[in-house]
Amino acid sequence: MSSRPEIQAPPEIFYNDDEARKYTSSSRIIEIQAKLSERALELLALPEDGVPRLLLDIGCGSGLSGETLTESGHQWVGLDISQSMLDVAVEREVEGDLILGDMGQGLALRPGVVDGAISISAVQWLCNADKSSHDPRKRLKAFFESLYRSLSRGARAVLQVYPENVAQRELILSFAMRAGFAGGIVVDYPHSSKSRKEYLVLTCGPPSLSSATPQGIGEDADCSNDESSEDEENQAVCVSDRHRPRKKQKLNKKTKGRQWVLKKKEQMRKKGNAVPPDSRYTARKRKDHF
Repeated sequence: MSSRPEIQAPPEIFYNDDEARKYTSSSRIIEIQAKLSERALELLALPEDGVPRLLLDIGCGSGLSGETLTESGHQWVGLDISQSMLDVAVEREVEGDLILGDMGQGLALRPGVVDGAISISAVQWLCNADKSSHDPRKRLKAFFESLYRSLSRGARAVLQVYPENVAQRELILSFAMRAGFAGGIVVDYPHSSKSRKEYLVLTCGPPSLSSATPQGIGEDADCSNDESSEDEENQAVCVSDRHRPRKKQKLNKKTKGRQWVLKKKEQMRKKGNAVPPDSRYTARKRKDHF
């Protein structure tokens, strides 16, 4: 896990001028970012009425995910803590409005002004204490409560995350629920170690039919029919196999019969030991319950 950027340095330091330009010039990163953004926009489930929405891109970086929002015909506002990443976004002439800010200190937006929010690989940074004043719980609380206030009632927020472990995933989800959100985690390709992606799909407002958590891609797929690469197949763990109850194993132990017991008793008698007399009950197997 040493390659995870959030472990190496705080985001405003890790994404310096060199890293920001390297990040934005990588064709592989651009492709991955586009796919994640398209999936997040799909999970937002915006009405297909042709009306542009105002969306929030949390951790927008150099505006790669914002380009997907622009291509879909929406207006967007991007928030990021790295000045270097925002400088690259300005150079690229992205169409969204950009804000320099720390999401862990809350979102300074008017209540109910946003029609939806996405975030790609950013929220897990809040789980780190990069400064002595940082408390991950307080930062998560400030973020989710301000996000809830900024969304219009019934709007969704789709946050793609890379939690480091189960405890971190539960921590993020718990503070989202405490802020008033309904929803849960959507996992795409859960049986693939490389293609697996997690999205926190949250709805602003009480639980309802519209706030039901969508199904992840490949969630019901059989592991034997996975079309991923050979490496992924070798590393993939099928949930159905992992939780399948074990079959009772047949005991094929050789039981020691009457002749063996009689022979042993005779040997003990020759040694002068006190041995009970033989009877029809000698070496007879007892019942399990009396």
